[in-house]
Formats: sequence, structure tokens, C-alpha cells
Amino acid sequence: MAHLLHLDSSPRDARSRSRQLTREFVEAWKQAHPADTVTYRDIGRDPLPHVSKAWIAAAYTPPEQRSPELWNAIHLSDRLVDELLSADICVIGVPMYNFSVPSGMKAYIDQIVRIGRTFEFVPEEAENPYKPLVLGKKMFIITSRGISGYGPGEKYEMLNYQDPYLRGVFGFIGITDITFIAVENEESGERSLAESIANARTQIAQLAAR
Repeated sequence: MAHLLHLDSSPRDARSRSRQLTREFVEAWKQAHPADTVTYRDIGRDPLPHVSKAWIAAAYTPPEQRSPELWNAIHLSDRLVDELLSADICVIGVPMYNFSVPSGMKAYIDQIVRIGRTFEFVPEEAENPYKPLVLGKKMFIITSRGISGYGPGEKYEMLNYQDPYLRGVFGFIGITDITFIAVENEESGERSLAESIANARTQIAQLAAR
């Protein structure tokens, strides 16, 4: 039995393609693996706070030395990290905003990339002092984009800061088994969008069945 963490980062409701397809992914997964459990968090419509001065102080203060103010500043981050660590599989919906991720997704990442929780810093190992702590997990990221051409070797590849950033930051904390599913062409007409959604649904069905 596995545990899924399902995140949506689009602020849109029914019009969100990434939100629609993460839901379909989780539903298909549950049909194939009915004993698995799911934790859901909507960071698009229920946005997380950005990192504050008190948060930074708390993150770099040993737990036994934290004041009540520092515990209050870090408690949500602790809960988010606990959710991530308890998951075997992560399913995340991420629309492309200005060639990267929405600010709500960035706020989530800033909350869970934590020294001592999701990575360690070992200064005496000068060659690579950063040690990931989030290991053995599988991640599926469903992205949505207004047009196509952001893939490897394509016209707008150099403007795609979305996929490389997500792969890099989650890889930094130890999640390296990542599959991207892209929905494109929402601004390019009904036919091309429908084809992209159909291709994504085929991928989802195949991945969920595994």
C-alpha cells in the first residue's frame, strides 16, 4: 500500500487544465490501486505564506532553543515537510506562469526545502556539502502551457524555466524519479488543445496502470 500526496497550484477552478488532470490521475491511480491513500493540498486556491524573517530564524535555530514565536513561524512548514516525507508518490499540477511556476508553487517549495529536514549541509565535504534527505519517492508533475514548443530541441526550449527548475529543486532534496506530463496549446485553438489533452490522458492511463 502506497500513500500519495496530491498538490494543485493553479488558482483557477474548473478552467484549470492542470487541476483537471491531476484529479483524473489520482482517480485512475485509485482505481488501479484501491488500497492506496491520498493527502490533498490546494496551494493554488489556499495559498501558503511566503518565508519571513521569523521563519528563517526558526529554521536555523535548534528545536530545543526555539521561542514560542519561532515555533509559531515554522509550524506550517513542519506540517508540509511531514506530508512530503510520509508520501511515497507525489502528484503535482503546475501551470506555466511567465515561463516558470506560479508564486504559490514557489512559496510551497520555499516552505519544504529545509536544512535538517529535507537536506543536510555538511561543510567538511567540500566537493558536495549538500546531502538530500527525501529519498525513494516517485513524482508526477502535470504542467499546462498556453502554446507548444517548450520541449527539448523545440522553438521555445530556452524559455522553459518550469521543468528544469522543478527537476532541479526537487532533485536537490532527493526526488530524482520525476515524470512530466505536459498539456499545451490552450491559446492555440480547440483542436490542438484537444489533441494535447488526449495525449496527456493516454500517458496518465498508462502511468496509473503501472
